[in-house]
Amino acid sequence: MRNTADVSTLETLHDPDRRGFASDNYAGIHPEVLAALAAANGGHQISYGEDDYTARLQAVFAHHFGEGVAAFPVFNGTGANVLSLLSVLPRWGAVVCAETAHINTDENAAPERVGGLKLLTVPTPEGKLTPELVDRQAWGWGDEHRAQPLAVSITQSTELGTVYSVDEVRALADHAHERGMVLHMDGARLANAAASLDVPLRTFTRDAGVDVLSFGGTKNGLMFGEAVVVLNPTLDQAQAALPYLRKMTMQLASKMRFVSAQLLALMDGDLWLESARHANAMAARLAAGVVDLPGVRVTRPVQANAVFAVLDRAVADRLRARFRFYDWNQATGEVRWMCAFDTTAADVDAFLQALREELG
Repeated sequence: MRNTADVSTLETLHDPDRRGFASDNYAGIHPEVLAALAAANGGHQISYGEDDYTARLQAVFAHHFGEGVAAFPVFNGTGANVLSLLSVLPRWGAVVCAETAHINTDENAAPERVGGLKLLTVPTPEGKLTPELVDRQAWGWGDEHRAQPLAVSITQSTELGTVYSVDEVRALADHAHERGMVLHMDGARLANAAASLDVPLRTFTRDAGVDVLSFGGTKNGLMFGEAVVVLNPTLDQAQAALPYLRKMTMQLASKMRFVSAQLLALMDGDLWLESARHANAMAARLAAGVVDLPGVRVTRPVQANAVFAVLDRAVADRLRARFRFYDWNQATGEVRWMCAFDTTAADVDAFLQALREELG
């Protein structure tokens, strides 16, 4: 066995003090999550989810979402979304979603190609569906020539940084259920939404009628790891199918304890909420700093950890050389600035100073 004292330290290839505003995926691992990985290491644990950490995770998710829920750890958000939808839909099922939904714009057709699901998209204001907008695509049941709209998928918080209220989620759930449809929530930034709404997680998910949830961890301080959470205990078929679907779609971790341990570090306490509140607060600080700058126009409500703005392309390009961020709409000059759990007030202030300099 190799002596660990002889193992050399990996050379650091980046500046660990440099942070940008491109994505909360750019952030590293929260120190408490990193410590949890080390604590879960050592010795042998049964693979493929029969470990003590995954068993404990079920109790923690039940604490947050209520008894009877079932959590299935997976590697990433795309996998969580595809699995969630696969578990509740037949082969002929279709999903009503916003045009801006991540499953439609950023998953390289994985729901269609891997899941074999038809996406029925709707243009939305600020990325949010309403019952009336759902009805633009929720029709044609019994028509064998049309993919059957049997699920609605919403994102919380949305791709445009907006947040569904509890009442808005409940209205969508009631509307979907009345039509024999299930409601899926893409919760890649669920913690940011909870911090914004200032309510418990179950209030705007299970208690509001959400049936199945993609629970996000990577954007909130995990190295990797999300979970499919079946919130509706009457969906016995989904719970029964998910173990097989997870393996079939290459989302079954052999060393699952290391996914579950990260989720435990996040959820078995208040780390998830503290991190999300901080990221949201940094976005609010950034928005407040640019709102009165000539040549900058904030374009979306700042309700979570994203700020969208329009500014001159040349200014944006010069600023991007100093702080990385992405264009959102090149045609309009709209950009997106994201804050993360490790964004500091000093980072925001330095960015604002650089923006003022480039505007000048």
